[in-house]
Amino acid sequence: MIRRLLFIQIMLLIATIATAQGFGNLGNRFSGMSGNNRGANQNDSSKTEHETIPPKLYMWHLDENLGTVLKMPVDTANYNFQNTNLTEGMNGHYNYLGNLGSARLSRIFFERETNTSNFLLAPYSQFFVTPGNFKFTNSNVPYTNLSYYSGGGKQNGEERFKAYFSVNVNKHFAFGFNIDYLYGRGFYNNQNTAFFNGSLFASYMTDHYDASFIYSRNYLKMNENGGITDDHYITNPELMANGGKIYETLNIPTYLNASTNRNSEYYLYFTHRYKLGFTRKVKVVEVDNNDPLANADLKNKIKNNQVEQHKKPAQSATKPEPIDQKSPISQKGKTVMPPNKKMPTRPTPGAKVPNTVPKAKKDSIISEFVPITSFIHTVKFENSYHRFRSNDSVNYDKTYIKPSTPLINDTTQYSSIKNTFGIALLEGFNKYAKAGLTAYISHKLSQYKLMDADSTSIDKYNENEVFVGGELAKRQGKALHYVINGEFGLLDKAIGQFRVNGNIDLNFQLLSDTVSLVARANISNTLPDFYMRHYHSKHFYWDDDMNKEFRSRLEGELSIERLQTHLKFGIENIKNYTYFDSSAKPAQNSGNIQVMTATLSQNFRAGIFHLNNEVIWQKSSNTTIIPLPDLSLYHNLYIETKIAHKVLNLQLGADIRYFTTYYAPTYTPALQQFNLQKTASAIKLGGYPIINAYVNLQLKRTRFFAMFYHINQGSGNSMYFLVPHYPLNQRLFKIGISWNFYD
Repeated sequence: MIRRLLFIQIMLLIATIATAQGFGNLGNRFSGMSGNNRGANQNDSSKTEHETIPPKLYMWHLDENLGTVLKMPVDTANYNFQNTNLTEGMNGHYNYLGNLGSARLSRIFFERETNTSNFLLAPYSQFFVTPGNFKFTNSNVPYTNLSYYSGGGKQNGEERFKAYFSVNVNKHFAFGFNIDYLYGRGFYNNQNTAFFNGSLFASYMTDHYDASFIYSRNYLKMNENGGITDDHYITNPELMANGGKIYETLNIPTYLNASTNRNSEYYLYFTHRYKLGFTRKVKVVEVDNNDPLANADLKNKIKNNQVEQHKKPAQSATKPEPIDQKSPISQKGKTVMPPNKKMPTRPTPGAKVPNTVPKAKKDSIISEFVPITSFIHTVKFENSYHRFRSNDSVNYDKTYIKPSTPLINDTTQYSSIKNTFGIALLEGFNKYAKAGLTAYISHKLSQYKLMDADSTSIDKYNENEVFVGGELAKRQGKALHYVINGEFGLLDKAIGQFRVNGNIDLNFQLLSDTVSLVARANISNTLPDFYMRHYHSKHFYWDDDMNKEFRSRLEGELSIERLQTHLKFGIENIKNYTYFDSSAKPAQNSGNIQVMTATLSQNFRAGIFHLNNEVIWQKSSNTTIIPLPDLSLYHNLYIETKIAHKVLNLQLGADIRYFTTYYAPTYTPALQQFNLQKTASAIKLGGYPIINAYVNLQLKRTRFFAMFYHINQGSGNSMYFLVPHYPLNQRLFKIGISWNFYD
């Protein structure tokens, strides 16, 4: 049924694209993505055939629900490049099973995902790419990024290869692909991971019509060893061999030796919108490029977005300069000033100021499309298959499904199709339209297939959800931005559910410094995920509708640019908190639990020496159900400079991660989820620093690093566990390279 609906929608979408009319110029949609060609002579190409085209590159991601385009910077920074492939995250916030790509859970409670589209894949958030964080690209030349990471040897090493390619057919239509392959052998028995993701994407952007498409396929294979049988093999290995032998990691016994999890998942995501508006005339004025003062009346018109200004180049100019998002846009001997770019108001020191304001030259009129209303449609189809196989003999509490070969062969399948239709009154079509307003309705049909108790049939569950919602958003401008979004359920499982999210940021100058204030508020009343309510397998079996989980959260942030100071505070109250208990079964706490957190990030610099610091404090009102470390620390001491005739950027240093002791959640391979420890055998983790030494180098478009990971392995109490009985990989030498191509 779901696939039939998907086929019908694909046919309708193809027809929509084929018949869409009025595809105009891309205009100023992406800060001049094609605006630099407005008014230019498109026929005369003889003068540019032999010139090297400077690359112009823009990236964005989408709001998954409404398909709103959200611009993002291109990742070309060299800072901490060595941490981009760490499963524990850039600043080490995640607990994980020790090997590259293994399941993980953030120690920082406010970073944990609560509304995941695929519950079973949530522990693999480092690798799994959702439509909301997928990167789209538009560029005037083909863009390719190749990245390769490697560490260790043939028995315990890890590798990852990533390739990203995007090319424009014209300034409106771009397409490309993304490949991500990860393989981690691991230091311990039956621990290896093998992941593959392949994605195809395309975008079409014009004045009247926007469309974006993603097809993503994921395959994730994880061998499960259940952890080592005795932590003393790591903390005190002499005791395990009567002082006669230091155990090799591959010889340390583990609970499981023939168990594996397999996840196969793909989704198709398509969003498009058609915009209605009007065309207005815009005056293009050329002035002398050598004059330091601009005509005051012309400057005011530019400020009010009533005119685009072209500067006549100085006589010494011989060719256009490369484009820069922070500077005027150069094109064929002219410089287009963006509407929000201020003209100089005073001459540079030593410059001669003319006695009179120069007259404008060569006025011309061009047409500009101004969108007022857009009609939105977004569709997502998702299919996921999960299997846990095991030939290990393990004592479980109960057996619900008859014996089979292999000993355990648990499977489940999930598929869904979601449509969202909306209409938006757009921001900025006149001076009174200070914000955009959107109304939408969504329908999601989900189907789940679970094993039957007699293992001879399949139990099917269908759930329908209909939500209506709205969004008020101000995303333009520099000083103030806000987004308020709310949706309420109307049908079937959605009845009684609601989500309201709001965030606002204010940016202003204070004593020659830039200050940013951010506030966020969220309130929701939602059902726990389907697999928390229903799951059938050989040794884990439950059917429970559960109560809705009520959450309210408030966060605030303060950033001071010059002082490199960032403060963050948050508090959340949860009623009917849903979690996996010490038996790895879903449970709800009927009372209220509060979680508070505060973060201080402070960076210091003295010449080429840098010290970056992050301190996170957390407090849970119920540490039995939500255990959290009181403090999580990250410190990075390094030098940063340029060498080799100042063409090679260097970052050389070491960083450290540390958190205070607490009863960290354990991991259950048969469910692929984290849960509370059993009280009788619970152990505290933490109090052990993890130190990495590294060097980062960047030469033009190429970044590469070398790192000694866990350089302090074997020091102190050797309690290098982030999850009970799952030790981290031992000391490891890692390298990586990332190369951008613009041709």
